[in-house]
Amino acid sequence: MENIFRKIFLGEIDDSIHDEFIRFGKGRFESRYLIDGKRQKDKWNIKTSYEFANYFVRRCLENQDEIEVSGIIVCTYDLRNDIKFNIEKIKQFAGVKQYVINTRVKNAEIIDLMNKYPRAFYALSFSTNKNELKIKAKTPKNGKPSTKDSETKADFCSLKTNDEDIVKDLFFDFQDFKEIRIKHTIQIDSIEIPKGIGDPIKMRELAKKKGGIIRDIEIDGRKEKREKEFSA
Repeated sequence: MENIFRKIFLGEIDDSIHDEFIRFGKGRFESRYLIDGKRQKDKWNIKTSYEFANYFVRRCLENQDEIEVSGIIVCTYDLRNDIKFNIEKIKQFAGVKQYVINTRVKNAEIIDLMNKYPRAFYALSFSTNKNELKIKAKTPKNGKPSTKDSETKADFCSLKTNDEDIVKDLFFDFQDFKEIRIKHTIQIDSIEIPKGIGDPIKMRELAKKKGGIIRDIEIDGRKEKREKEFSA
């Protein structure tokens, strides 16, 4: 699994990018998809905003058989018939369900669930041979953020890893660093609504977004900026 920004900047547009941007309407969304990275002696410390939670869970489960996992799965639909592992309890508020997890599970059971329900939010914490992943067990706020950088932090997901493949994927444009901070601005200029579809939910799911990404990077004391248009 590759992160969406690597795909966008390399021109590898696919359905995963379309799915990621379904929740965005027309407009400018600043200080999104935050990433902080630090290189240590034999590993990297990476912290991000909530948008990378599902990405980290999938990547860290690769080449792993079983894990002790805790956290929550957040969605609006009933997963009880599809979850093959123990559910500690279910919380519900305003139609949003939180499935509280604290158990040992086979990685394939989580991957299968993510494949079937990719838009659920998987705030799960666990350790593997190469990774120690901690994600806050709470529902993120999806509203349009303030443009003030002081009010946005990369502190929702925390990963300690010696997996170079994850590092190369997240920091595809600057892989050699001591410290790095990245923030993204999502600019949606237009939305192409599919014709012949009356269901508003389907229209929203199939609508094509056109715009651009601004990738602001601060690496070892210097600043860089990358920009790329996209249609997905």
